[in-house]
Amino acid sequence: MPQVPIIMPQLGESIAEATIVDIKVKPGDEVADDQEIIDVETNKAVMGVTTPCKGKIDKITVQLKETYPVGTVLGYVEASEADAARFAKQAPPPPQREVAEEIPARADQEVAPAREKKIAARGGDGASAGGLPVPAISKGATFMSPRVRARMAELQLTTADLAGIMGTGAGNRVTIKDLENFLDKIENQTAHEASAIRAGVADAMRRSWTRPLSTIGSSVNLDPVLQDRQSRDPKPGPGLYALRALALALAENPSAAAKLIGNRVVQSSSIDVGIAVEAEDGIMVPVIREADKTSLVDLTTKYKELVDLARQRRISPDMQAGGIATVSNFGTFGMEWGTPIPLPDQTLLVGLGAGKKVPAWDEAKKEFAPETEAQITLSFDHRSIDGGGAGRLLKRVIELLEDPKKL
Repeated sequence: MPQVPIIMPQLGESIAEATIVDIKVKPGDEVADDQEIIDVETNKAVMGVTTPCKGKIDKITVQLKETYPVGTVLGYVEASEADAARFAKQAPPPPQREVAEEIPARADQEVAPAREKKIAARGGDGASAGGLPVPAISKGATFMSPRVRARMAELQLTTADLAGIMGTGAGNRVTIKDLENFLDKIENQTAHEASAIRAGVADAMRRSWTRPLSTIGSSVNLDPVLQDRQSRDPKPGPGLYALRALALALAENPSAAAKLIGNRVVQSSSIDVGIAVEAEDGIMVPVIREADKTSLVDLTTKYKELVDLARQRRISPDMQAGGIATVSNFGTFGMEWGTPIPLPDQTLLVGLGAGKKVPAWDEAKKEFAPETEAQITLSFDHRSIDGGGAGRLLKRVIELLEDPKKL
């Protein structure tokens, strides 16, 4: 009977591979068209792979917990002649290989040799047993020999992983012996493989840290927000008030969230704001589109849906892409102050700390009165916005939070 391949789809613009976490069918099972049969995990979410057509599962050619590149054949469906003819021209593209690159005599622009993906032949299908690509290393890596860099690429290590090694070579150069001694020490320590989301967060933060980031902060009176919240159903959390305030402030001054790319200032056409949601072993940042045009009631409903999806790791890459800023309510964990890092493709991040009662001077009564005060911070890419612009933006966010009727 004709066979149609089940192919690992392109799961997102920047996603090159995914790990098999669940296989829901077995050979001989009847399946419908577009039926979800395999769950795969990327560095952003868990997503389902569906059948290309109806038929019977002939075989599954992949294994649980293994990582495969986009285009890999995951299995085959016994299909009708018509469906087989329809998919006859469909074939998986050759797996991409990342080639090590060195630029002699240009130490300040040296590029780390990325590991080559190890493609194992499994019934003619490409399979990658590795993890995420190794990002480019920093200038400090020029003090490492090509042999050390090659070993790092083989083990998927970055210069940050080796920051604790004291080099014993000339000029404090890290030698291959230093690296192997370091590896021997950690071999005896308790360790486990990083999850895809943990590795994804780590990679995003490494890329973010290549920019000149700065943070400013102030205090905000949360009593108006807490009072307004009591009159609403459903009740939005303080983080959603902050998201709404940030969206409105950016709508008034959209240039504050413009990105500097090369010599061009790129302005977003929509105020899309993300909100940090804790997921298993990491953070996910779903984006709320046109947040300046979304009421607090709708924000509350959408946020509940997003939290449920995050707990299931079902927030797709498209739902996390394209934001211009993010809100992080680290006060949920009892923290009063923080300097969270904006995502690599975003310019701004507002952080809201825990509220606490403090004495505040009441000018009308000429006495101190209790007030629920929280610290609020704005972390920003200093290439795109200066301290004055950031300060005015944060001040406007505070003004809106202290007058929630305007939200």
